[in-house]
Amino acid sequence: MSEQHLHEKTLGKRDIFLFCISAVLLLDTLAAGAVMGPTVIFWWVLLTIFFLVPFGAISTELGSAYPEQGGIYAWVKRAYGQKMASRISWYYWSNVAVWVPAIFILFAGVFSQIFMPDMSLTAQITMGVILIWVVVFVNIVALNVGKWIPNIGAAIKLVIFALLIIGGILYGMEHGIANEFTLATMIPSTENGGLSLQYLPAVVYGMLGFELASASSAEMKDPRKDLPKAVFSSIAVVVGAYILATTAILIAQPADKVDVVDGLMDTLGQFFGGTPLGDAFVVILGVGALYTFFSNGATWAMGANRAAAEAAIDNELPALFAVESKHGTPVGASILLGISASVLLILYGVMAGNNEDLFWSLFAFSGVIFMLPYVAVCTAFVKIRQQHIGVNGKIAEDGTFRFPGNPNFVKACAYLCATILAVTITLFIYIPGEGIAWEVLWGALSVIFLGEVVTYRGMKKMKASTV
Repeated sequence: MSEQHLHEKTLGKRDIFLFCISAVLLLDTLAAGAVMGPTVIFWWVLLTIFFLVPFGAISTELGSAYPEQGGIYAWVKRAYGQKMASRISWYYWSNVAVWVPAIFILFAGVFSQIFMPDMSLTAQITMGVILIWVVVFVNIVALNVGKWIPNIGAAIKLVIFALLIIGGILYGMEHGIANEFTLATMIPSTENGGLSLQYLPAVVYGMLGFELASASSAEMKDPRKDLPKAVFSSIAVVVGAYILATTAILIAQPADKVDVVDGLMDTLGQFFGGTPLGDAFVVILGVGALYTFFSNGATWAMGANRAAAEAAIDNELPALFAVESKHGTPVGASILLGISASVLLILYGVMAGNNEDLFWSLFAFSGVIFMLPYVAVCTAFVKIRQQHIGVNGKIAEDGTFRFPGNPNFVKACAYLCATILAVTITLFIYIPGEGIAWEVLWGALSVIFLGEVVTYRGMKKMKASTV
C-alpha cells in the first residue's frame, strides 16, 4: 500500500460519525446492563457526565492535535516511549483473543435459543470454536471483507436497536411495565438492589471505542473541524440508544429474571412473537443479531491481527505474528489468535456451570485487558498536555479542539477518568458481596506476565538491531 493511499483524505464528518456508532453501539452487553434494573439509567447518566464526556474530550483533543499519529498506540508512545507502546500492542491483540470466544459463546447461546433449545453447553462451546476458526479463515483469505462485514452489521444493529425501543413503548402501553421506574428505584440503594455492582463494568465497557476513529485521523478531510462534532454527536446518539434499549428490556422483563445471554431474544419474543408471522419475524431479528455478533468478532479480529503483524514487523511482538500470506494477509497473527481463543473457550468452558457464567467470565477477563491501555491514555494525555503548556500556563490556540477549562481542571478530569477505569477493572475481578473472580484474575495476570516477557524480548531485539 502506498504512502499516498494511506493518507488519502476521504473521511468526512458523516463518515466519522457512522464509524463511531458502528464501533461503540453493541447488542452484546445490553442484557448485562438490564440485569441491574432501573438503576442502570442512573449509572449511564452519571458516568456519561463524569467519564464519557471527559474521555471524549481527551481523545478528541489528541486525535485532532496529532492527525498524523492518531490512536491509542501513538498517544502512549508519544508520552511514555516505545516500551509502554509495545505493551499496548500486546494488550490490544490479547484482549481480542479473549473477547472473541466470549462473543461466540453469546452467538451459540442465542442460536440455541432460536433453533435448538436443548443444545448442551458442550455443543455451544464446539460451535464457538468452529466460529473462531471461520474468523481465522476470513482473516487469512479475504482482503476486502472489512468493507462489507461491519457495514452490514452496523445497519442490522441499528434496526434491532430501533425495533427494541419502539417495541418497548408499544408493549408498555398495552401490557404495562415489568419494573417500576421512579427516582427511588433508579437511585442505587440497598433496598432496590442498586448497590449490586457486578454488571456495572458493562456500562463503562459500552462507553469505550469513540477514540477508534482517531486511528484514521490522517485520512480525515478536516480532523480539527470534523472530529469534535462527529464524536460528541455520536456520544449523544449512543447514550440515548443504550438507555432507551435497556429500558425496553426492563419494560418487558423483571430485572431479576433477565438472562445475560438470552435476555435480548426473550425481549424480542415478548414484543413481536405470539403469532406465526410474529414468531417468524423474531427469528429473522435473531438471525440478524447473530450476524452482528459475527461481524463484531470478525472486524475486531481483523484490526487486531493486522496491528499485531505490523507490531511484529517492528520487533514489538514475536516474529511469528509477522508471518503473512502472499496477498499480505496476517496468517501468523490470525492462527495464533485462533489457537489462543479456542484454548481459552475450552478451558473456561470446563470451569463454567452454564453459558451465562462462561460468557461473563470471558467477557470480564477481556474487559480487564481491554481497559488497561485506556488508563495509560488518560495519564498520557496529562503528560502530553504539560509538554505543550506555555510560560503563561496556557496552550497556544491554533484552531485545534481543546478540552475546555483551566489546566488543573483538565488534569483532574483526566485522572478521574483513569480512576473510574481502574475501579471498573477492579469490579471485573472483585465482585462486592461475592469475592474475587479467580478465573478472571489469573487470566489477566497471565496475559500481563506474558506481555512483560514479549515486551522485554522485543526491546532487546530492537536494541540489537540498532547496534
